[in-house]
Order: sequence, then C-alpha cells, then structure tokens
Amino acid sequence: MLSQKQLYSLKNVLRQNLINKGVSCTLLIDMAGNILVSLDDGRIHSDNYSLACLAAGNFGAVKAMANIIGEGDFSLLFNKGKNFNIHYKTIASENLLINVFDKEISLGFLRLKVAEVAKKIKDILPIPLEEEIPSIDFNLPNNLWLSDKVSPHVRSKPRFIP
Repeated sequence: MLSQKQLYSLKNVLRQNLINKGVSCTLLIDMAGNILVSLDDGRIHSDNYSLACLAAGNFGAVKAMANIIGEGDFSLLFNKGKNFNIHYKTIASENLLINVFDKEISLGFLRLKVAEVAKKIKDILPIPLEEEIPSIDFNLPNNLWLSDKVSPHVRSKPRFIP
C-alpha cells in the first residue's frame, strides 16, 4: 500500500523526468496489471486500464519464454509502431514502468531517462516484505498425484486430487 506522500513523489518524478521530456503516457503498474500511477500529456486517448493489464500479461509471457531458453528474465521490452512506441522496464522485480512515446524521442534518450527514473522510483517505493510461503507435504499417501512426470520447467510437483 502506498501513502499519499509516496504517490505524490512518484507522480512528480514521472512528470518531471518523462512527461515533461516528451513521453506521451507513462504508467507504473504492478505485475498483475494494477495501475499505481498513470500520467499523460493529453495527446493520446487510450484505455490505460486495458493497456496496463495487457502489458503485464505480455511481460509475463515474455518472462516465461526467457525462462524456457535459459534466461532468468528480460528486464526490458520495446514495441515499435507507425506513430507510437511502447517501452517496458521492470522496477525492482515487483513493478513495471510503461512508456508510450512518439518518433520525436529517441529510444536511447528514453532508456537513459528511464534508468534515472527507475533509481528514483526504487527509493520511493516501500521495500517488499518477504511473505512466508507455506510448505507443502509432497509425501502424500495412495499415489494421489495426477502425474509422476514433472516438466523441467516446473519447479514443484504437480497438483494432487484430494
């Protein structure tokens, strides 16, 4: 949960460093697609909720593909369009910064600004608490597993039928 002060600070950082530098729209979201901060310059009218959800899904799919080929993660994505481009950057593995920009801004300049902003955002966001993950007893009687085969991409045994 973010405080009003944190939200104000995040908006200020994004406005000064991205929107005022020519970025059309910037969204800070969590990995589930929930918008934390949304700012734009009024040039494009988009459904930011749909954009956030689809971006999170896209990023999750690309992350899964990275794992399949042996990469831990792709921390940066970029989509080039005819009029607008979309740049995605992970922030502290918990959040995603999405920027929509036009051809007036170079990708190199945007990447430089996003790297600066990412450091500032990390200073503002709360440090995530490590949640205790409940342990699962895999020693269940009567062969209750659905399958004995475990894919090399799955880190735990398959679900069981109670």
